[in-house]
Amino acid sequence: MSTERWTILKLLSWTEDFFRQKNIESPRLEAQILLGHVLKCDRIHLYTRTDEEPDEASRAAFRELIKKRADGTPVAYLVGYREFYSLKFEVTPDVLIPRPETELLVLKCLDRISKISKPKILDVGTGSGCIAITLAKQNSAVQVQAIDRSDKALAVARNNAQRHEVSDRIQFLAGDLFQPLKKEVSFDLIVSNPPYISEAEYSQLDKSVRDFEPREALLAGADGLDIYRRLIPESAPFLKSEGFLAVEIGSTQQENVEQIFRESFTDVTTIRDDAKLPRIVLGKKR
Repeated sequence: MSTERWTILKLLSWTEDFFRQKNIESPRLEAQILLGHVLKCDRIHLYTRTDEEPDEASRAAFRELIKKRADGTPVAYLVGYREFYSLKFEVTPDVLIPRPETELLVLKCLDRISKISKPKILDVGTGSGCIAITLAKQNSAVQVQAIDRSDKALAVARNNAQRHEVSDRIQFLAGDLFQPLKKEVSFDLIVSNPPYISEAEYSQLDKSVRDFEPREALLAGADGLDIYRRLIPESAPFLKSEGFLAVEIGSTQQENVEQIFRESFTDVTTIRDDAKLPRIVLGKKR
């Protein structure tokens, strides 16, 4: 009879090696997240319990999560959340998983509104609500309207707003781009992380993205610019004088997106991310 002990340390070590063999990008981190989820503890606490041996039910649940992750399911969908800007956001397959790169978009928006006494912000394509909610959480004077075409995504976003106690300052609206808005409304800042993947790029995406995350939150036509061609010019009438539009872009789209911006905006600026890739484009209403 085997007397092998599957301690927390051994489970983590084995899973990290297995994930590395499967070319999972962050094998150690993902092993920790999954085991912490099963054991209902923070990742940091796993290392105070390294010699503990989880019971068979916990190990069975962990094995099932490992199998699903190896088959491509994103870890965020397996545990039901993703951290963004140090906040925990519920995620489901109805919403795009928040990316660290998008934190730069939030940071630049916070900079732009820092001197406005009661900023009014519009988040177009809110998804999980991570941008709108983080802005409201970081600036207590902010009032936000957030739009999405998906009722299921809006349900997730509303849950997240409640979790972070900003529901009283965010109005969620269902519809395509600016369609749900009243014509007389105007904003100091409009922000969006729209779909910007081209058809060619979509076919080359990692399986964990292509086969699991919502297609409509990723794909934007043959060249990935379809949403920008509508979003950028249509946003100008909803901005106050000298209001700003800020969007996230794909790393190859700077020149094309800047060109669309310049038709309706001035002071067009592109900001690069930590990898030195173009990531954010901002413009001021003429």
